Amino acid sequence: MESEMSTGMIRGLGTVVVFIAFVGLALWVFSGKRSAQFAEARLLPFADEPQPDITEDTRSTRP
Repeated sequence: MESEMSTGMIRGLGTVVVFIAFVGLALWVFSGKRSAQFAEARLLPFADEPQPDITEDTRSTRP
């Protein structure tokens, strides 16, 4: 019996580890418990933009 692991066995184990990590990450991302956190994080790119002044009348005057 060969005492060293073959290259194919190492690659196969690496593939299994990456696949398990992918499935775990997908389950974490799509779990319903985190939807509020992701909804907040989705708006982070717009956090530094100034908020519009809502006292101004911005409606159209077209008929």
